[in-house]
Amino acid sequence: MKFLKRWRVGIQLVGFLLLVGCQAQPPANQTHNYRLETTRQAQGADQRIHFLVIHYTAEEFHNALNTLTDEHVSAHYLIPAHPPLVDGKAVAWQLVPESMRAWHAGASGWQGRNNLNDTSIGIELENQGFTPTMLGQRFYPYPAGQINLLISLSQDIVKRYQIAPQNVVAHSDIAPQRKEDPGPQFPWQKLAENGIGAWPQAWRVKALLHGRAAHQPVDTALLLSKLARYGYSVDPGMTPRQQRRVIAAFQMHFRQSDYRGEADAETEATVDALLQQYLSPSSQAR
Repeated sequence: MKFLKRWRVGIQLVGFLLLVGCQAQPPANQTHNYRLETTRQAQGADQRIHFLVIHYTAEEFHNALNTLTDEHVSAHYLIPAHPPLVDGKAVAWQLVPESMRAWHAGASGWQGRNNLNDTSIGIELENQGFTPTMLGQRFYPYPAGQINLLISLSQDIVKRYQIAPQNVVAHSDIAPQRKEDPGPQFPWQKLAENGIGAWPQAWRVKALLHGRAAHQPVDTALLLSKLARYGYSVDPGMTPRQQRRVIAAFQMHFRQSDYRGEADAETEATVDALLQQYLSPSSQAR
């Protein structure tokens, strides 16, 4: 009986030691001469990635690939105008791991944050950009296959980082004084219909017009204050030209039929609709 008891105690001790040993085993990446304890995690932390930024290359694919893989600028992804198929799947180029910072945004700002390279994923789309004409700039459209691949890739990114709709932005949104990409031909509404980014509800815009004509002038300072609430960087010392560039950037994204940068009633109603849909207390509670 004593032998049996000792044998049971021995088995229990071995089991306990094995359990402790299993619990004490460091993760596979802890192969150094020190150990990291990770059983308690801080609550004061959040996801590093908050924004998805869409660009165009303004040059053909191979030149863009060379540009984006030299030592000056980069992006996480590059999507050709006509993506090739491998085993029936459209191919995008990943140039920078998402865990690393790419140099795509430059001097930028959105919702009070600056230097968005630190907190964003950048996607470049092969597109010529625009050609100057006697009547202004002629922007180029995006092929359906390219947009379909962008949608699939962006859906995964938005889900992976829980990126809010209003934080899927154009390069021109975050740097309106120097950038115009991806331009007024980019199909923001189609992306929003596929769960990527924001888009104003037409009925809400109509209601917020309150019967005003679409191009009826509105107070520029008030409009800019609303654009700042939505996310745009607005400096009280901006010149009238700089103010128009901010308004035009918003219009290229959300009112693509007219992006002259004029402060008008339809632009104001559109930003009011977006503020209600995405930034009001009731919308954030959902």
